[in-house]
Amino acid sequence: MANDETFEIFLSAPPGLEAVLAQEVGLKGFKRPREVPGGVITRGAWPDVWRANLWIRGAGRVLARLDAFRVVHLAQLDQRARRVPWAGVLRPDIPFRVEATCATSRIYHSGAAAQRIATAIRETLGAPESAEDGILVRARIEDDVCTISVDTSGEPLHKRGFKEAVNAAPMRETMAALFLRQCGFDGNEPVLDPMCGSGTFVIEAAEIAARLNPGRARRFAFEDLATFDAEAWARMRAPRNLREPAHRFHGLDRDAGAVAMSRANAGRAGVAAWTDFRQAPISEARPPDGPPGLVIVNPPYGGRLGEGRDLLPLYQALGRVLAAHFGGWRVGMVASEPRLVHATGLPFIPPGPPVPHGGLRVQLHRTPPLA
Repeated sequence: MANDETFEIFLSAPPGLEAVLAQEVGLKGFKRPREVPGGVITRGAWPDVWRANLWIRGAGRVLARLDAFRVVHLAQLDQRARRVPWAGVLRPDIPFRVEATCATSRIYHSGAAAQRIATAIRETLGAPESAEDGILVRARIEDDVCTISVDTSGEPLHKRGFKEAVNAAPMRETMAALFLRQCGFDGNEPVLDPMCGSGTFVIEAAEIAARLNPGRARRFAFEDLATFDAEAWARMRAPRNLREPAHRFHGLDRDAGAVAMSRANAGRAGVAAWTDFRQAPISEARPPDGPPGLVIVNPPYGGRLGEGRDLLPLYQALGRVLAAHFGGWRVGMVASEPRLVHATGLPFIPPGPPVPHGGLRVQLHRTPPLA
């Protein structure tokens, strides 16, 4: 595949957040993004794949669609897989592995399907197969149509390359970025997280405000593809459009270890100059000097770090403090139980769709500016 040839690019999102990711992809200049279950599809060439991995905050991974064809039995899959232009994408010296899924198709054995495709790659390209490492080729056989993609990200994109320390029940950076976007955050207001844990929301907000690319400090699988152009990539990832944020981003936590962790993570991410973390209980949360902004919080959920009944006082205290001291601020709260949200007494509008997180289904609850 030539570097200027266009094809479908799929960016994965947590189910329930596809529309938010589509908005980000469109605003970053990608062509006609459309929501599909589990993500967003756009069209582009290989430089767009590199850009998507480097720029898009909310995507979990980026897949390049190589081919799609109708197939009803394994011999046909074997034959058809040999006609995929593997040599234009994969390198013969780089290991690969194949994962397949089958749904409502006459080919129903995913292991056998993966094996046929892997054999086709080995025998037509000569690349070594590896059970653990290398480039991941994905095949999805649905309604007798096989779609073959290559995972261009490698490690999931929430692994930005900065966060060494995490606390219990951490939120992924990709999900935090999508929730910030859903709250209307675009980098032009202060943010405060009164239960900041390892600092994910605060650090993500500071990076957005400073226009730092989320993928600036890590490696990607596409660097091992035959389509990779190291010089073009070096130019693309060279820092530009950076700006000094007009506001600061604040995290509080009652746990001293969480505060130390957040400071270390912010330092590695290069946003320590614009973030403040301090040890304080919820009762001491106060807005910083300056204009109002966004309070965003991911409190403990029932069934995760404590049972729902035991958490009622915490949510009640959070609601009282925000109502008393944060006039003019909007609130975004990630929660799994409506009764805990209700216990805050805050004027939440109907929530966003349920999103899977940590084995539970959570929703983002938002308020208008508090009176």
